[in-house]
Amino acid sequence: MPTYVFHPRDAIRYRFPTHTNDLIMDRRDAATSEAFFVILEPGEAPPFHVHPDAEQVFFVLEGQAEMTVRAPGGDETVALAPGDFVRTPPGLYHAVRNTGDARFSYLSIDCFTAGPTAEEPTWDSHVRAMCELNGWNFDEVKLGPVPAGTGALDGPAAVAGGTSRS
Repeated sequence: MPTYVFHPRDAIRYRFPTHTNDLIMDRRDAATSEAFFVILEPGEAPPFHVHPDAEQVFFVLEGQAEMTVRAPGGDETVALAPGDFVRTPPGLYHAVRNTGDARFSYLSIDCFTAGPTAEEPTWDSHVRAMCELNGWNFDEVKLGPVPAGTGALDGPAAVAGGTSRS
């Protein structure tokens, strides 16, 4: 039976050297999308990247950041704050950098224009490809269930390594 409701308490944490993703809905569980929280500690930024096969939309939950896009007329940078809703169309290179002194988090949804690709049919297959591309170790990146009190909806708790700040 298909799943219709996905709970943040069931998210799976992936801690990359540059950011944290808490997977809520795997692409294998949907026809054309996946959903995850992105959490950036101060100064963190995922590498400049592109989704050739997906439009990415996200809603900012907390913190301050800047997003830079490689637009046709040259790079553009815009400030991001809680409540902002962002869209990056397929093929647009972009990166988000936490510019504040507290964590920055957002709910991200990738909408695949033709469904997930055969090369990356699951979130884990996508993460493995990212790890290979960037020289990261998948087994060190995938941490498992999100520890209580450290999720994107739990306020300013630290997420590095899955531990909370005291």
